[in-house]
Amino acid sequence: MVVVHATTGRSLPIRHYFDALTERLRAARPEDPPVATELGGRCVALQCADGEYGLDNGFNLLETATRPVRASEGGLHALAGIVHRGFEHVLDALHADDATILNASQHPSCRRDMDWYREVCVPRPIYRELVGYRGWRHWVGIDAKAQNGANVQVRTGDAVRAVNVMIGLAAAHVALFTNSPLESGRETGLKETRLTHWPRVLGQARFPGDVMLARCPPRPFTDLGDYFRWMFRPGTVSRSLPMVRRHDYKSAPTVLLDGDPSLWAFLTSRGWSGRRTDTGEAVWLEPDSVHFEHSQIANFMDARLRYRLATLPSLNELMAAWRRPEGLEALFDAHGIEIYIEGRGPGAGFPDEVLLEEAGEQVAASMVMSPVALQWGLLQRLDEAEALMARWGWVQLRRLRERAVRFALDDPEVADLCREVLNIARRGLRPDERPMLDYAGYVLDTRRTAADRMLESWRLAPADDAARLALIAQRHRALALALPAYS
Repeated sequence: MVVVHATTGRSLPIRHYFDALTERLRAARPEDPPVATELGGRCVALQCADGEYGLDNGFNLLETATRPVRASEGGLHALAGIVHRGFEHVLDALHADDATILNASQHPSCRRDMDWYREVCVPRPIYRELVGYRGWRHWVGIDAKAQNGANVQVRTGDAVRAVNVMIGLAAAHVALFTNSPLESGRETGLKETRLTHWPRVLGQARFPGDVMLARCPPRPFTDLGDYFRWMFRPGTVSRSLPMVRRHDYKSAPTVLLDGDPSLWAFLTSRGWSGRRTDTGEAVWLEPDSVHFEHSQIANFMDARLRYRLATLPSLNELMAAWRRPEGLEALFDAHGIEIYIEGRGPGAGFPDEVLLEEAGEQVAASMVMSPVALQWGLLQRLDEAEALMARWGWVQLRRLRERAVRFALDDPEVADLCREVLNIARRGLRPDERPMLDYAGYVLDTRRTAADRMLESWRLAPADDAARLALIAQRHRALALALPAYS
């Protein structure tokens, strides 16, 4: 969520937000007070019963993550309630900083120089590795690039089919929710500038494999073994690896391996020398299945697999299963896997004054839930989604993804694909869930995306940066609308 000063629209690092949010969460549920996480002496996250309120890469970019919601407790409707309640908490707490959230996938006019980066970057240990060792230009994304990450659990046997569908049909998820036509105070000529982030961050990376892992693969994956061979094969370089099993992968103490091997090379060795990223101490690290699990975050495609195992298999079991067709599926099921698809294509969008006036309250109120409803509906109709992909072809779908970034629904082929994707998703939802796709349907029918509405406001304002930002803050600040009564 892009944080801006409520009046001027300037990008704003939060200072009092977490204190105010703590008070609000305590008042809402005094029996379950939030638990704070600190880095460098500053609060960076609060955990509570509904999930986590935190930060992404900067103090000017908020992030929320809901707890898992099961179909048995209401599914998408229960999730919508948690999201709505959480967003009200966020907007209320931001009053302490005279701030609000912008309906945008990145700030339209924000610095991205090193001074600003040092001022607002969250001091996570992993960033020292990415910038200092791997040569990533991390500051390219310090202007609050934001996505609406739709995360949906799948059966283990369907996981690779599902991630293929989300990667292959990414053009639809990009085009329907495009929201970032502006950057550094200028029009970029793109509808979703946010998605040029990874090529620019990794353009001068030390290891070419890092660039490869942010691109669409050349073909669909065949099974979990194929997916992980692509991620960890020779030609890629292992990220730093944990000394102990921890799920906080951004802050855990880790080891950089000497000689920059691939994860595959490390896992098939007897051990490897390296040095700790926190102290620089030389260590000897023996391969373990924990290193395989930890490294799942190594790619940055439009969708990726995320999982957690209840128990870890031995490394010998893991490597043997990895060599068998669908061997990892069987092994992971035996070890209590929970696996989900992390969708990364849709830009972060929230209802604002302009959308409310144009489309009405029901469409506007469905905006936040539309990306997850689209993903959930598609994944309930995997056979139909795969048949759609086969008709268009993988190479053509990759080309349409790039056209969606540039033209969104102004491209007739992208619009045709969106219509087919949306029809499948609707069939995958229950009748009472389909109104959650109202925003996506409205955008497709009118061919007016959030990017188009943002551009219109930008062009209406006087040719003065301060006046433009103030108008954007007025017209495109996020609204917490009442949940529609779906039935």
